[in-house]
Amino acid sequence: MVQKTSVAFIAASWVALGAGTVGFIVGLARAEMLLNEKGYYFTVLMFGLFGVVSLQKSVRDRLENLPVTNIYYGICWFGTLLSIALLTIGLINATILPSEKGFYAFAFLLALFGAISVQKNTRDNMALTQSENTNR
Repeated sequence: MVQKTSVAFIAASWVALGAGTVGFIVGLARAEMLLNEKGYYFTVLMFGLFGVVSLQKSVRDRLENLPVTNIYYGICWFGTLLSIALLTIGLINATILPSEKGFYAFAFLLALFGAISVQKNTRDNMALTQSENTNR
């Protein structure tokens, strides 16, 4: 039996995704750094979001015995870990205040968590809808 995801958790997931992503992007827009630096951090954010959504889907597919190749599964893990490593390396070498570094790190992690949660909720609700339609 698939249990319906609570509205509160769905809302919290979207808030986490929105707050992390929008906060990160607004921080970049207001930052006093070169455009190529802003582009680097924006690209790392987008890469990270894609990586965690793909990873969550791959993990879930495997749990549900849906076929996922080992190479794709590995690439999902690699992409997720690489995005975190790239952000970490970029922030360590950045010439910004430590408080700004912390802000970007936490906004990034909040956005990744939100993306994973939104993907999970979407998948759960899709499975619930399919099981309800099958039972009718």
